[in-house]
Amino acid sequence: SPLDCPFQAMEREVSAAFGKGEPGEILSSAFKLKVTREDICTLQHPCWLNDEVINFYMNLLVERSKKEGYPALHVFSTFFYPKLCSGGYKAVRRWTRGVDLFKQDLILVPIHLRVHWTLLVIDVRKKTIRYFDSLGQKGDNICKTLLQYLQEESREKRNLELSVSEWTLRSVSPQEIPQQTNGSDCGVFVCKFADSISRDKPITFTQEHMPYFRRKMVWEIIHQQLL
Repeated sequence: SPLDCPFQAMEREVSAAFGKGEPGEILSSAFKLKVTREDICTLQHPCWLNDEVINFYMNLLVERSKKEGYPALHVFSTFFYPKLCSGGYKAVRRWTRGVDLFKQDLILVPIHLRVHWTLLVIDVRKKTIRYFDSLGQKGDNICKTLLQYLQEESREKRNLELSVSEWTLRSVSPQEIPQQTNGSDCGVFVCKFADSISRDKPITFTQEHMPYFRRKMVWEIIHQQLL
């Protein structure tokens, strides 16, 4: 039936992307980023997603947020947090040239902890900093580091002291968000947490959706368009 066609076409394209070919072949480029066949293949189960895939997907979320009815969104690259940790505010001061963080609704920070991806979410409207971890670990210190960053950014860019007491920091508990049941899907969880949050929608997916999400993300990255 015609209804099957889009899905079958998508499956064919995903299989082709995972198929034989030059690892360095560029399958998608936008946002000053390039995604190669080798990068795309990290979306095959049970691989860990790499920086390129996560950064590209996050940029697709930012593009979508420019449409009417979506929260204003800023996403930091996966390289932001390690740079902030190693070099302090000075090392990342110029990362927000031309961006007023305090005019955004949401700021997302994907975080790579050696062998695990997590997501930090700053809601400027509600003055909250929340840490999302699909393995249920706490990230209270990461929240504090980002609050400190916001304080310095506020001083530096708008000459204003952030009233820290108005801000709420917390690690979201494993009871509130879906948890992964394997050691490989954390990157997909981070991308899909970000997808729901950037639409102000509740997080309703589970581990069971991961194989489909992986294939869907291949299509979305190649077509530079969210389904």
